[in-house]
Amino acid sequence: MHIAFVDESQHESLIDLMHEMCAFYSEEAPVSRDDIRSNLVDNLLGEHAAVRLVVATEDAGEVVGLAAIALFHSLVDPAPARRGQLLLKELYVRRARQHQGIGKALMAWVALHAAEHGCARMDWHVSASNRPALAFYRSLGALHVAGRLSFRLGGEYLARLAEGAAGED
Repeated sequence: MHIAFVDESQHESLIDLMHEMCAFYSEEAPVSRDDIRSNLVDNLLGEHAAVRLVVATEDAGEVVGLAAIALFHSLVDPAPARRGQLLLKELYVRRARQHQGIGKALMAWVALHAAEHGCARMDWHVSASNRPALAFYRSLGALHVAGRLSFRLGGEYLARLAEGAAGED
C-alpha cells in the first residue's frame, strides 16, 4: 500500500471510492459519477481548494482509502508550540477493505504530515451513531472533546441569514 496526496492518474479510482462514500453517508438518491467528477476536479482539487486529498492505493493503483485534510493556525491559541492545527474533514476506507489497517495507516500518515507542519493537534467530527468509527478513533488514543458540539445552518435558515447580510450594504 502507498499513501500520498492524490495525483491525476488516480482520479477515476478515487471517483469510484467517493461514489461508494457518498452512498454510505447519504440517505438520498445516489449522486452521479459525473457530479462527483466535477466536484473533485473543479472544487476539491481546484486552485483555491480548502482541503487536500490523501489517498491509500494498492500496488495495482486502486484507491482503497482517502483522507481530506486542511492545515490552519489557531486564532485563540497563538503560542508557537500550539497554533498549528490539522482538521481531518473526511476519512473513508472502501467497505470491502475495512479492518485491514488502511484507516490506521492513513491516520498515521496524516499525523506525520501534521507533525512535519508544526501542528500541535488534529481535530475531526464523527457521527455519534457511527459506533465502528468511534471505536476506531478511540483505539488510536483519540479523546472525545468534552463541551464541544457541532452546529449546522442550511436551507431556508442559511438563505434567511444571508439575506440579512446582503441588506446591510
